[in-house]
Amino acid sequence: MMKQKGSSGRAVLLYNLDHSERGRKIKFILIRMGVRIKNIKKEDYLKPIGALAGLPGIVAPDSVYEGPGFMEEMLVMKGFTGHQIDDMILRFRKEKLDKINLKAVITDTNKTWDSITLYENLKEEHEQMTGQ
Repeated sequence: MMKQKGSSGRAVLLYNLDHSERGRKIKFILIRMGVRIKNIKKEDYLKPIGALAGLPGIVAPDSVYEGPGFMEEMLVMKGFTGHQIDDMILRFRKEKLDKINLKAVITDTNKTWDSITLYENLKEEHEQMTGQ
């Protein structure tokens, strides 16, 4: 019996990376690593992160986000080990890609958050870490 793709396996949610050379390079690296990629559109920002990543049991509301959104790049990982995250970051560096400041792993805490809530938390955390 084949393992069903989607709920199992690694996936990355990408924000604001779909129309650039940088985005193409990042996607190429992720594909070579065997990672499923999902570009998140602004209208989906109200859906829970877990639903966007295909986690079972998390239902997305039918509401459509109509606010200003955010322009920063954001990367959200599902199903990665610490070693796999390190490998991904190393591959980005080898391609001389600047780091993506807003990165997260899906957790029990944030899987029910929407993209805006996750973004605001990551941005605040990044600013605290960099002293901005």
